[in-house]
Amino acid sequence: MTTLTATRRAGFDGLLRSEWTKLRTVRSTTWSLAAMAAVSVGLMSFIAWVIMRQWDQFSPDEQAMMAAEPLQIIIDQPVFISQLIVAVLGVMVVSAEYTTGMIRSTLQAQPRRLPVLGAKVVVFAVLMFVVGELLSFAAFFAGRWVMSDHITVNLGDPGIARSVFGAGLFLTVLGLFSLAFGAIIRHTAGAITGVLGLILIVSNLTVLLPGSWGDHVHAWMPTNAGQLVFKPSLPPDSLLTQWQGLAVFTGWTALLLVVAAYLFRTRDA
Repeated sequence: MTTLTATRRAGFDGLLRSEWTKLRTVRSTTWSLAAMAAVSVGLMSFIAWVIMRQWDQFSPDEQAMMAAEPLQIIIDQPVFISQLIVAVLGVMVVSAEYTTGMIRSTLQAQPRRLPVLGAKVVVFAVLMFVVGELLSFAAFFAGRWVMSDHITVNLGDPGIARSVFGAGLFLTVLGLFSLAFGAIIRHTAGAITGVLGLILIVSNLTVLLPGSWGDHVHAWMPTNAGQLVFKPSLPPDSLLTQWQGLAVFTGWTALLLVVAAYLFRTRDA
């Protein structure tokens, strides 16, 4: 007698567990998150400590400027460096599987491609949100303690709580933006070059475009817009508010994820 056994296709919860296992067991994830923590809390605290040690050497105008914008030290600088780490990690969530050929095994186990990509997006988004918020608030409280002798800053001050929370949101959206790049390009070096080139070069060069249309292009570039969310205040002539800027960045990310989903579904592994 021959016994027939039916195999049940794994549900979305199984895909989530699989993607979480793959993500947390890869050494690059651990090292990247450790580097983010070292930059966000360790390096920032050291820089703030050095600045405070030299406080009396600054002019009254410089002291007033730092006191008026303390998040420049304890949020802006850590995010600027951490975003590079998040961009690399986001790309590798997808591209590393293509580099090693593991994507073929993944799609053999689960032929439905969109749920596979969806699971990657959900798992990485949750990870980046949790880590981003933890490090943002840790950086804030560590920086506030280091600077407390000369600068007073509290979460209850205007725009501060939103800025600290927004820094974690920005890193989350940036991670998904980079993941989409990785899914579209599928080559680790190429995708990382594309993301970092956009963040560090293209976004900054748009400020050189002439006229009011150049101002609009610069303001609506993905990361330029997204970074507004962790600014306590904006100049009167800003084209976007903080939440509008995050919405623009989220829109760009959603568009890239749609393109990534289409290509992920139609191209050969």
